[in-house]
Amino acid sequence: MDSLKTIALIPNLTKKGAYACSLSTIGILRECGAEVIMSRSVRSKYKDLNIDFYDDTDSLIEHSDMVLTIGGDGTIIHAARHACPLKKPLLGINMGRLGFVAGLEADELYMLRRLVKGDYTTEKRMMLRIEHDNGEKKHEYYSINDAVISRGSLSRLIDIDVSLDRDYICHYRSDGLILSTPTGSSAYSLAAGGPVVEPTMKCIVMTPICPHSLFGRSVVFSHHSELVVTASCDDDTEVFLTIDGAKTIIVKKSDKISVTSSELAAEFIVLKDKSFYRVLNDKFAEKG
Repeated sequence: MDSLKTIALIPNLTKKGAYACSLSTIGILRECGAEVIMSRSVRSKYKDLNIDFYDDTDSLIEHSDMVLTIGGDGTIIHAARHACPLKKPLLGINMGRLGFVAGLEADELYMLRRLVKGDYTTEKRMMLRIEHDNGEKKHEYYSINDAVISRGSLSRLIDIDVSLDRDYICHYRSDGLILSTPTGSSAYSLAAGGPVVEPTMKCIVMTPICPHSLFGRSVVFSHHSELVVTASCDDDTEVFLTIDGAKTIIVKKSDKISVTSSELAAEFIVLKDKSFYRVLNDKFAEKG
């Protein structure tokens, strides 16, 4: 594998220790002969380091060979939405809590030398394509973790109907519904009682949130499936569609939410020879 020349560094400076970690990261990468580029939005923090800055995330990533984030899973997921269409691989340095998507911890920066030498592998992760049809216009979104249909701030149950490949399959009266990728199976879906799925698999995991039912188990669907969801409340309580915990859309009673696997895939860099299940066990042992 060819050595990388230009690395887009995206730090989340709201995370404790992220700035100090970014300075150490820049030092190691430069020592190994790599060029570091960053977003103009953080220029004031790094203006004395002779770094090239780009006006927006897409331009930054386009001029790089790979993307390196410093923060939590949210930071790398945000960067991945820009990196995937440009086919750039990503590596996250975890400054958050569990950090399942990130590939390194802050005390493992020495492994970046392997990164610059090209001594690593990559793995592709399935993404979801979400289409929100409000009857007037169809809006398209992409998710690495999950799409969540949930109620507003009032404590009300919502009615959710689900169709599979245009055939009606089930109804939930619950706090909401999570549709996740295998990568997202260890996030909100797991907290709601869903199964852990090896992240390189291809499937869609459907997990109801606190269902008012004796039979509210998660269901795993083939990645060839198309799931269509409608949701409503008895009163005026708002229903929301949230993409990867970041983008939130109001959902009306007549709206249709279609979820399928995406042609896009996220590509993550792997530096450590450690199985996903060992990482999972270690994370919960450390943070639990």
